[in-house]
Amino acid sequence: MQRAEGESVNSGSELIVEMLRRSYFAVDGLWYVMVEEEFGPDMAMELDERVWQVMPKIQARKARELIDCQDDSPAALVRCMALKFAAEGHDYVVRIPAPGEAEIVIRRCPWREVLESSGRTHLGPEIADRICATEGATWAAEFGDGIDFAMTEAICHGADRCRFVFRRAHGCDSPE
Repeated sequence: MQRAEGESVNSGSELIVEMLRRSYFAVDGLWYVMVEEEFGPDMAMELDERVWQVMPKIQARKARELIDCQDDSPAALVRCMALKFAAEGHDYVVRIPAPGEAEIVIRRCPWREVLESSGRTHLGPEIADRICATEGATWAAEFGDGIDFAMTEAICHGADRCRFVFRRAHGCDSPE
């Protein structure tokens, strides 16, 4: 889309969001491939895991700020995490099956689509086990010590969805 001189793009436009989303995915993949080429696949995965031990902390704190969330419940956690999934372009649903329990079910994952389009689906199971699991556990930790996390299904392991489950830890009497 061409613009006349002095004309600006609406900063809230879908075009800008899509451009930033694509850049976010591209920079993640680009640094991974470069580390892999320089130091090998094991080091690339190890460093990627270390990055995703920190990134969810940043995302969780910013999500809390943006939606003004002070609550430490599993339900609050998935409301905040849903903002991250929406920003990345996932197709997901949030479920609150019982007090003290909440989950996000992902039906379409743009990260998986990037692996497919780049011919790197063989990395999927390890990414699910190391990166996605780390991400979920880190989000849970950001909401206090009283929340347990489990990734009970993963698209990269052949399931038709990913399922992130957060539960109030036994013996933790924090209110929901």
